[in-house]
Amino acid sequence: MKVTAVFDIGRTNKKYILFDEKYQIIDEFSESLPETTDEDGFPTEDIELLTKWVQDRWAILLEDPRYDIKAVNVAAYGASLVHLDASNKPLTPLYSYLKPFPENLLKQFYSTYGDPTRLSLQTGSPAMGMLNSGMQLYWLKYTYPDIYKQIATTLHLPQYILYLLTGRKVSDYTSLGCHTALWSFEMWDYHDWVKDEGIHKKLAPVLASSSFIYRHHDKGIQSGFGLHDSSSALIPYRMAVKKPFVLLSTGTWCINFNSFASKPMTSYQLERDCMNYLTPEGSGVTASRLFLGREHDYQVARIAEYFRVDPDFYKGVAYDEEILNADTPRFYTACMTGNGPFPEPNTQEWQISAFATAESAYHHLIKGLTELLFVSLDLIGINDVQAIYIDGGFARNEIFARLIARNYPNHTVYATDLPYATSLGAALHVTRPQTFEFSKEIYEIKA
Repeated sequence: MKVTAVFDIGRTNKKYILFDEKYQIIDEFSESLPETTDEDGFPTEDIELLTKWVQDRWAILLEDPRYDIKAVNVAAYGASLVHLDASNKPLTPLYSYLKPFPENLLKQFYSTYGDPTRLSLQTGSPAMGMLNSGMQLYWLKYTYPDIYKQIATTLHLPQYILYLLTGRKVSDYTSLGCHTALWSFEMWDYHDWVKDEGIHKKLAPVLASSSFIYRHHDKGIQSGFGLHDSSSALIPYRMAVKKPFVLLSTGTWCINFNSFASKPMTSYQLERDCMNYLTPEGSGVTASRLFLGREHDYQVARIAEYFRVDPDFYKGVAYDEEILNADTPRFYTACMTGNGPFPEPNTQEWQISAFATAESAYHHLIKGLTELLFVSLDLIGINDVQAIYIDGGFARNEIFARLIARNYPNHTVYATDLPYATSLGAALHVTRPQTFEFSKEIYEIKA
């Protein structure tokens, strides 16, 4: 059977997925790998274990007589770098983007390169420490200069996985453009600070094409260049939907993409957790973030504890208009200090005791979260598009989806059941079909 293989590397699960020629999933394999710690004891991905896992799985796939692999691509999480020495071996741990960035080094950086807001506007990247992967290279240069000097090539994680599969070292727009602080959205090139530090010389070249032919013995396999996972999830929608839309990619984070917005980012947007991304072709995408899933899970645990119900109770809660219209105490967040549309510290706690039932509290939790989401959507020009697509875990949440439809009566709102949108996007991008249409994975939501 002719297949396209996609290695989809998440923080928790590492998997590969095989698609047939109609982009239906025919096989998948998923595994969770234990973490390790870096030299400071901070938890991080075990790069040696991950390397071996990818190489072993790829070798097994290539020899599997059931499959004729015609194409391969990678999707993986962003803001993570692998630094290779002259013999192409990783020089350092795969430092976590959650690792704190030293304050003294941050002061050194901004005293050299100027106002943080100006730099953030130019790079489309809020100042987020290690989450700005370019700052990881700056940190390495001044914290471990001897190691930095040994770096022959630095690859973002999706491109490192691709290198393990094909031996090709490249950089990709989606990885360079995801809040890295590397890319100037004004100059459409590496930012001046990157060139001044010589960091761009460590990065693999950016190639204009979308694929190349990888030779395995006498067989040619079409290979992509790897993709940042959030940007990869946008690809099926951009291929299938012709009119302007906004995509809500929901999970722990809700990342809202408007790839039809062309206005420069403002400081107001920047302060409220908006940023720029790049498509695989290098065009800009305006996005906003909300810590939706994390806040949801935290508050659901509080509701379950207070009402002494199963933590999964919310999965059986049906939409009830009467509950939603009842007067209730104001919703206060617990997990959104420093992020989202209202990043200011919150000193008050949402009063669950004001509700009579767990179902009532849950309705108003979702109502409070969607009201925050509406602010995030306004920030990226939701009224300039005609449709809203909800992807990910919250697409299956009836209360969430119907509240969005109720708030945007002039938009067409769709929920999608694409459990592997990220992998599908990577498969579509490497094979480049002339047309792609959703089959049964999409349905309209009515208020």
